[in-house]
Amino acid sequence: MLNFLAANLGNIIVSAILIVIVALVIANLVSKKKKGQSACGCGCGCSNCPSSGICHKQ
Repeated sequence: MLNFLAANLGNIIVSAILIVIVALVIANLVSKKKKGQSACGCGCGCSNCPSSGICHKQ
């Protein structure tokens, strides 16, 4: 078991970092959704956006 960990330590560390980054991005999107902010984050107005119906359902 230790041989496996020693041989793959770099892959394990990179994978753990990527998992943490993905989890932080998802948590950020969920928190924005709870606050009622747009998840797309484009920064422009929604008046001419073709996806405004998806973001702001009536």
